Amino acid sequence: MSWLRIMGAVVGRPGLWLTAVRQVRRLARPRWWRRPPFLPLPDAAYVRFRLVTQYGGTGDRAPVPADVLNYLSWCREYG
Repeated sequence: MSWLRIMGAVVGRPGLWLTAVRQVRRLARPRWWRRPPFLPLPDAAYVRFRLVTQYGGTGDRAPVPADVLNYLSWCREYG
């Protein structure tokens, strides 16, 4: 459910669409189209690592949409 909220937050910020697409392409697992679920998702270990460094704990906390928007804004500014 959290990913739907994040997608909704990004849809509401057209200025971040191109940056979001670029980040999805950069973070997607290599050859993602060959393995189920056939989506350009990042490696689960990478996501867990990022969540641990952002929120602490074991990395099972869902990302906050505002944090993702801040990250994409940072990527747009510095990338």
